[in-house]
Amino acid sequence: MNLTVASEEIARSLEFRHLSSIRGIAIDLRYATANNFVGRDLYSPFDCAWLHVQAAAGLEQVVAWLHAKRPGLTPVVLDALRPQRVQQQLWDTLAGTGLQMYLANPLRGSIHSYGMAVDITLVDEHGRELDMGTGFDDMTELSHPALEEGFLVAGQLTEEQVANRRLLREAMNQAGFVGINTEWWHFDCGDRELVRRTFRRVL
Repeated sequence: MNLTVASEEIARSLEFRHLSSIRGIAIDLRYATANNFVGRDLYSPFDCAWLHVQAAAGLEQVVAWLHAKRPGLTPVVLDALRPQRVQQQLWDTLAGTGLQMYLANPLRGSIHSYGMAVDITLVDEHGRELDMGTGFDDMTELSHPALEEGFLVAGQLTEEQVANRRLLREAMNQAGFVGINTEWWHFDCGDRELVRRTFRRVL
């Protein structure tokens, strides 16, 4: 089996679902706009509003859980499928800055490039993002879930901010998504090593 697929072929593949087919989410793909740390649209002319079918099904579970537990809250997808060529652009942009730790090396492959990772936050019934203590792609230690208890004790994160992060994690974890230590917004769908071995990477 060919373990790669071109971005141009995604729309014809049964392995992927368009985000617009997932009811109950909002879509704000930051890398398809200038509202990101690079400051330019990295996705055009490609439509990157896709996820692998397994991740899409997991996201539907997130929607259902929130509807039952916290009606009024909506998940907002900030990034989903990120083709390998875009991952390379981001990697190159951060070369020499000391910030490449926030990205998967393109040689190894980001789980985003398999459509099996999602960057996500929550908005309330008025469309306002819940306060997570930092914005998306904030490349400081305040974004690190692994360190948030210490920041809470030090008064650098509030009880509300940490509670909002925990809520997001609970919603994602119950659907099979796994967070990482350095970004409160990033979740992999299942085991990343299994994904790298068995799923197709989008180039």
